Amino acid sequence: QFQLAVPVAVVFAPGSVPGDLPRPLPFRDVQEMEISVNLRPSITSRYETVYRRTTAQEEAALDVATAREADAALHPLQDASLGSMTMYVVPETSSLLPQGISVYVGKHRSALVRAGGGLAALRTRLQQLTQVMSFTASSISAALSDRVPNGQLGPDARRHLKSSLGYEITFSLLNPDPKSHAVDWDIEDAVNRYVQPILDKLSLVANFSVDSQILYYAVLGVTPRFDKESSSFLLSAHSLPHVINPVEARLGSSAASLYPVLNFLLYVPERSHSPLYIQDKDGAPVSTNAFHSPRWGGIMVYNIEAPASPQVSLPLHVDVDMVRVMEVFLAQLRLLFGLSREELPPEFLLESPGNEGLADWELDRLLWAHTVENIATVSTTLTSLAQLLDKIGNIVIKDDVASEVYQAVASAQSAMAELATGHLHLAFQASKEAVTSSERAFFDPSLLHLLYFPDDQKFAIYIPLFLPMAVPILLSLAKIVREARQRKKEPTKMD
Repeated sequence: QFQLAVPVAVVFAPGSVPGDLPRPLPFRDVQEMEISVNLRPSITSRYETVYRRTTAQEEAALDVATAREADAALHPLQDASLGSMTMYVVPETSSLLPQGISVYVGKHRSALVRAGGGLAALRTRLQQLTQVMSFTASSISAALSDRVPNGQLGPDARRHLKSSLGYEITFSLLNPDPKSHAVDWDIEDAVNRYVQPILDKLSLVANFSVDSQILYYAVLGVTPRFDKESSSFLLSAHSLPHVINPVEARLGSSAASLYPVLNFLLYVPERSHSPLYIQDKDGAPVSTNAFHSPRWGGIMVYNIEAPASPQVSLPLHVDVDMVRVMEVFLAQLRLLFGLSREELPPEFLLESPGNEGLADWELDRLLWAHTVENIATVSTTLTSLAQLLDKIGNIVIKDDVASEVYQAVASAQSAMAELATGHLHLAFQASKEAVTSSERAFFDPSLLHLLYFPDDQKFAIYIPLFLPMAVPILLSLAKIVREARQRKKEPTKMD
């Protein structure tokens, strides 16, 4: 029985308090809703809302020119705990929000909501906001995708990476034609400037390692089609899945990896297939000239302008524009972690996360999904372990394995209890500990089922060994018994 409690604060600025409030401010309100996921354990969301007026400091923070400035000024004053949300209700005539915008979602854990329409309209907006900033039925279904029937999952449910304790990110430059192109990319500086800020923020979710490589003479494995009209080569959408396998054989990064590997490939087409463009399903060129593969990574095709004079000396030196490349790779990284922004009503305005690449509420949204997924994973692992132990009656369970199982159960129960009280950070940490303990128990070498044999296999192994020795012993015993019987039958000689 999952219960996800979300602490919400609704703060009314002067002139924004609706007249139809049920009680005088401040007061508390609790709303419970069941998330419709077709699973045996029901999942309930519980929004614990506190309605109050602004403090003097919050009023001063709201007395600025733009919503962005207000968001920055309010950040130190609000509840910074993970999973919490603060909604500031501003008067209908406020100039903080742009014309036609009624809801502004900032970079942190707060939003500005324009008053108007009474309490019912305000609650509708707040409900939409909680769906944006915390979790939805679809995000929970995606987290439990292994347990939900395929027909009930959205199209993007299996795009996201599975929850893991760590991830490895590999950036690869593929240069199939080094005789024609000498390609140079400053990947270290690009990772430090664009990728590291988002990984620093995601470090709460998992550990990350980043590496890069340059592969020469690595081709896509699919021959592109030449288009006479545009004098270019085209890769159609249906041929893109066939690109990955030949390339993956050259990468070699996932062979010795304990964690999922995210591959981001920059492909510089060979001179004979240049320029190369990717088409979508409708035959239109893809603006980014890139595509991504769910739970695997992404590939971007980087075309090099042909030299003006054919007599230019080869190889042609090329400096890759890392800003353009990293924009694409970061967008693909967000997609893989399920951070893509959903379609919102036109009156909603979402602030760009900026250099960090990830808003605070997006991190919370990821933690909600991963916590639920971790608990489900622990349940599946321990159930599988119990079924294994039931099948093998003579299996020996060591004390350290038993303690890991007990630890996993206790941590999972702790995670669910913390979820029910709205402590997202503690719940996530407990769910990670539960996953670690359950995996240690399940993969303990002493529980390898090959070490234990069913009784019928034991007979099959030992009978051929002992039967040849048993036959002469049994025959001798039979002979002794016969002789003993004969002695009894013979009359005793009397002198």
